[in-house]
Amino acid sequence: MIGAEWKQLFRTRKMLVPLIAILFIPVLYAGMFLWAFWDPYANMDALPVAVVNSDEGAELEGKQLAIGDELVDKLMESKNFNFQVVSKMDAEEGLKGQEYYIAIEIPENFSEHATTLLDENPEKLTIIYKPNEGYNFLSAQIGETAMDRIRAEVNEKVASTYAEQLFDSIATMGDGFGEAADGAGALHDGASKLADGANDLKGYLETLASSTVTLKDGSDRLAKGTADAAKGATELNQGIGTLAAGAKELEAGAQQASGGATDLQNGITNYTAAVAKLKDSYAQIGQKEQEFGQAVATVDEKTGTLNGAAQKLTAGSKNVQTGITNLSDQLSPVLASLPEEQQAALKNALAQLQQGSAELTGGMQELSAGTAALHEGTTQLRDAAGQLSGAHGQALAGINQLDESSSQLVNGSEKLATGNTALAQGLAQLADGADKAQAGSSSLVAGLNELNAGTGSLKEGTGTLATKSKELADGSTTLTDGMKELDEGTLTLQEKLKEANETASEVNPNEKTYDMAAAPVDVDKEGINEVPNYGTGFAPYFLSLGLFVGALLLSIVFPLVEPAIHPTGAFRWLASKVSVLAVVGLIQALVAVVIIKYGLGMETVSTPLFILTAIITSYTFIAIVQMFVSIFGDPGRFMAIIVLILQLTTSAGTFPLELIPEPLQVFNTILPMTYSVQAFKAAISTGDFTHLWNSNGIMIGFMVACLALTFGYFALLFKKRYSRETVEA
Repeated sequence: MIGAEWKQLFRTRKMLVPLIAILFIPVLYAGMFLWAFWDPYANMDALPVAVVNSDEGAELEGKQLAIGDELVDKLMESKNFNFQVVSKMDAEEGLKGQEYYIAIEIPENFSEHATTLLDENPEKLTIIYKPNEGYNFLSAQIGETAMDRIRAEVNEKVASTYAEQLFDSIATMGDGFGEAADGAGALHDGASKLADGANDLKGYLETLASSTVTLKDGSDRLAKGTADAAKGATELNQGIGTLAAGAKELEAGAQQASGGATDLQNGITNYTAAVAKLKDSYAQIGQKEQEFGQAVATVDEKTGTLNGAAQKLTAGSKNVQTGITNLSDQLSPVLASLPEEQQAALKNALAQLQQGSAELTGGMQELSAGTAALHEGTTQLRDAAGQLSGAHGQALAGINQLDESSSQLVNGSEKLATGNTALAQGLAQLADGADKAQAGSSSLVAGLNELNAGTGSLKEGTGTLATKSKELADGSTTLTDGMKELDEGTLTLQEKLKEANETASEVNPNEKTYDMAAAPVDVDKEGINEVPNYGTGFAPYFLSLGLFVGALLLSIVFPLVEPAIHPTGAFRWLASKVSVLAVVGLIQALVAVVIIKYGLGMETVSTPLFILTAIITSYTFIAIVQMFVSIFGDPGRFMAIIVLILQLTTSAGTFPLELIPEPLQVFNTILPMTYSVQAFKAAISTGDFTHLWNSNGIMIGFMVACLALTFGYFALLFKKRYSRETVEA
């Protein structure tokens, strides 16, 4: 079947010629794209750009500035673009007529703004950039990059101009430092004399401060003494007033006490007579209490006897009740022989007798309990009567002592009445003396208050004088220290100004110094895995695209399912198709590699691995397209085109994966072109062979899976179409 497939291919010119043309499809796609964009920046000098210079120049520190003319000269020398100096009108017409891609306009105040750095409102230098984005968008983007460079050059030129003026100012400043050093020397001499005078003033002020402190201490003591005296006099006056008032009240009370003592004497006389009568009454009460105690003892004894009899009666009533019950039981046989009327009468009598005996027993029990309680109460009454008799005996003994002391109480009340009369007369004399003492102490308080007020004013004045004199002395110390520091500072100023003069005199700037001040920073690029041009950078992407397009076109001109002869088995059928596809895929890959590698001169890290990656990529894409077209026919080609579009947008062959929309990033890891681009990058520029083998391994996995699915379809198709015919044959 393989031989038949190849014979049919070589015999069918309509199939052979397109198939040969398809061998060059990948190189046409990849080669032409890469050739066209191999190094577009190499031809930048052919891109027409209009330059309009309207700068009128300006003057800075007596020097004429023409930054616009200098910028135009640098642009013409750089040859970054095809710069053409034209008028503003020609530039606008050229943009509209698509003669220029970009117009650069330098305004008339360009140099003038460069002189405003030290003004209150400095003006920036402005370059007007007009790209014709509709004419070509990429040229506008390239122009913006060029404008960044131009702006850097203008900034460097302006900064260099200011640096030159700055160094001139430093030289002038050095001369001023010399003159300032001479003035600082004279200032140092004056500061030394001023420091000596301040030191003398400090001594005088310290003496004054110590004297005022002594004066303040004396005035403080005087003020404190007069204040204490005034306070004591006030308290003395208040005490004498209180004494006078108390003497008067004491006099009145003594008079009342004298009258009360007389009344007390009369009352005590009556009291002693009543005590004598009370003594006789308590003697009679004691005799009656003894009789009462004997009666209570008798009652207690009788209640005990009564309680014993009641208990005996209670026991007898219980026996009577028991006898009646026994009698009733014994009469039961006899009652049975009597007539019913007699039985009823006897039973009724026995019931009443039992009820009466039960009530008698209950009553006797209550009587026994009552007599027991009565006996207990009489016993307690007998004890209480004994205690009452003892208490009355003690009270009678106290009344006897009270009666014996009544005579002494009568004598004392008579003496008390006599003493109270004499006390009332003495207190009257004390009240008169207290009134006179209060009048004198009032005069003393008034005088001391006036003295205290005067000493307070004296204390306040001397305190203020001491405080201010101390502050003045402290200030003189600060003044002296400050004058010393001024003296030292003027000496230091003189020395530093001399050093500044010498340092400024050593500054000898030149053009290199101005350039260094204007642009002190350079950038050195140290890249890894360097890519020399656009073509090398885009080769993995365009080569993958060309090989996939070649696989798609191969499915159009070569029948992927229809056999050349009657198939004898599914595997042979698939092998006959794969043999042709494998050779075509190999030739496609080799032609593309040879043209790109040697025709365009692309450098690679490893040429053998580059060739191997191209072959694996070609086979993988052919297997994918074969699977879709074999199983689904023409809709399969549409499905393959959808896969191609998804791969073009998500394989990260142009922009980084992170810059594409997040929903599309999902397809990056599940489509094979991602891994073909990564493998080509490793073989061409990065040299990461571990990554290369991983990516090629994943593509081989895609290829094997697609071939397995295709074989399954062929097996199913062979079973449906040809298996019965094969069996019959």
